[in-house]
Amino acid sequence: MPDEIEKSVSIQTRNQGEKHWFREIVELIILALVIVLPIRLFIVNPFIVSGSSMVPTFHNGEYLIIDQLTYRFNAPERGDVVIFHYPKDTSKFFIKRILGLPGEKVGIRNGIVSIEKAGEKKLTTLIEDYIKNKSTDSGDYVLGDEEYFVMGDNRISSSDSRVWGALDKKYIVGRALLRLLPITEVSLFPGKTEAYSI
Repeated sequence: MPDEIEKSVSIQTRNQGEKHWFREIVELIILALVIVLPIRLFIVNPFIVSGSSMVPTFHNGEYLIIDQLTYRFNAPERGDVVIFHYPKDTSKFFIKRILGLPGEKVGIRNGIVSIEKAGEKKLTTLIEDYIKNKSTDSGDYVLGDEEYFVMGDNRISSSDSRVWGALDKKYIVGRALLRLLPITEVSLFPGKTEAYSI
């Protein structure tokens, strides 16, 4: 009789231990989801560069972390490298550099970009030392209140605002915050430049 009681207690203890262990795993998974999901959905997001439109600043296969929070409080700035939904097919993501801001007029002459700010008659020519493959195209583009003019750094191999028009702010996901791969190129705010002009 005591042996049976001992076996019964042993089985109950083992079952309680297994249930306790299972409950801890479930609680850990729920806790991880509660912490990770909001961060993943609203603050940062991974992005892998695809294609050559941003060479030499970014190359195919580079792994980036995208800051999705800043543009909820501050407007995008000239020189920012942004990731956005391609306006013609929002299932696709593009990475480009902002050159023109809302209300501005962007002029391109033989690949040289000039900006005319809203309410001003003065043209500001951008100095873009990061460009290696320059284009020879020309055109004028007027931006609306929520529109940005974006271009790839590889000007001869980029589908950008020159092709499909201004980018509405609603399509912008965020800016490049961190380059994690390749390890030799790890950097904070990769590709960020100040707005140079002559």
